[in-house]
Amino acid sequence: MPGVGPRSAERIALWIVRARNDQPEQISRAIADTRQAIHPCNLCGFFAVKELCEVCADSSRSTDLLCVVEQATDILPLEKTSAFRGRYHSLGGKISPLDHVGPEDLRIKELLDRVERENISEIIFALAADVEGEATTSYIADLLKDKPVSLTRIARGIPAGGGLESADELTLTAALSGRTKL
Repeated sequence: MPGVGPRSAERIALWIVRARNDQPEQISRAIADTRQAIHPCNLCGFFAVKELCEVCADSSRSTDLLCVVEQATDILPLEKTSAFRGRYHSLGGKISPLDHVGPEDLRIKELLDRVERENISEIIFALAADVEGEATTSYIADLLKDKPVSLTRIARGIPAGGGLESADELTLTAALSGRTKL
């Protein structure tokens, strides 16, 4: 299990073996039930128990703003901020020729279909600031260049509490080019 180190895994295993009640079986059933109940949202790819996830089903959210992310799990930290009240689209990864992941392996066609069907005025790209993330953003931006939609990306730069000595060249370049007036 991700995030569980060897010592924690040992403690969990020993607890399961020593448990005198049916709590391990209850946990096992809960995990199995969750795996059966949760599936990708038919529209955005986020986690859902119905056809649409809670975000897509929320009529109070702005339908003309669409934030594009790599993975469904990338939606969670954005939602925790409560700063974005639009909708999302998870690509299911990023273009990575070295890993044999091409555009046809991602949910790019579904994104293009949404742009055609929905009245989207702005697409905000929230992909990683690495070579693959940039390539994916550029590829999709090129496909959308003739569409009447504004293409933006989330700001990048030095994280709060971070210093220049720990920032890489790409982060510093993005921070300098994306500077704002005081």
